[in-house]
Amino acid sequence: MKLSELLRRFRVEANDKVQPYFNEDEDVIAWLNEAVEEACIRGRLIHEMQNPDVCRIAVSQGNSLYSLHESLYEISFLAFDYGDGRCARGVEIVSPEYLDRCFYDNWRTMQGQPQYAIQNDRSIQLVPAPDEDGSIVLNGYRLPLTAMQNDDEAPGDLFKGHHVHLVQWALHMAFSIPDTEFFDPNRAAIAEQKFTDYFGERPDADLRRMTREDMPQTVVPIMP
Repeated sequence: MKLSELLRRFRVEANDKVQPYFNEDEDVIAWLNEAVEEACIRGRLIHEMQNPDVCRIAVSQGNSLYSLHESLYEISFLAFDYGDGRCARGVEIVSPEYLDRCFYDNWRTMQGQPQYAIQNDRSIQLVPAPDEDGSIVLNGYRLPLTAMQNDDEAPGDLFKGHHVHLVQWALHMAFSIPDTEFFDPNRAAIAEQKFTDYFGERPDADLRRMTREDMPQTVVPIMP
C-alpha cells in the first residue's frame, strides 16, 4: 500500500473523513512512519546483508571504537576482514563483564587480531584493538532507510501484507491524545492490542542486549 492508501484507510477506520480533519495529515504520516519502525523492531522484519553503507565499516590500525549505521539496531553476524585475500575471521559479540572475567582489565589495552566486540547503543568496540587496517563486516536487523513523505511512497522494505496493520498504530496514537475531541482510551487500547497481536510485543533494550551478547557467531569466508 502507498502512503495515500494508508492515509485513506486511517480516515475510514478512525471515522475522520470530513474536512477539517480532527487529525492533520502531517500527524498521521508521522504516526505511520513510527508504526513502520515499531513493526520492524517488534517483528525483526528487515534483515540487512548487502548494503555496504550498513554492512561494512572501514577499520584503521589501533582504533577500536566505530559508529554503527543509524538504522541498525541488532547485529546477527560480525567478522573482521583484512581485505588482502585472507578469509574474514568471525568476531564474537560479548559483554564487558565477560571480557573482565576472561582478561581482567587487560582487554582494554590489548592489540592484535579482533576476536570480540562490544555492541553499544550506537557503536561497536573491537577487542583486541586491531593491529592492521581492515573492515568490519556485519549483517543485522535495521529500520527503513527513509521515511514516507510523498503519496506514492510505500512503507520501507516491508512485505505488502504487513502494510494494512500499520494503521492500527496510527489509530492508537490518534485516540491517545488527551484533551482533544478524539481522545478515546478504550479505542486506543484496542488498536494498540491489534498492532501487538500482529507484530508482537516490543522487546526492551535489555532484552535485545542479552540476545546479542555471548552468542556464538558463524564464521563465513569472504572472498576478495
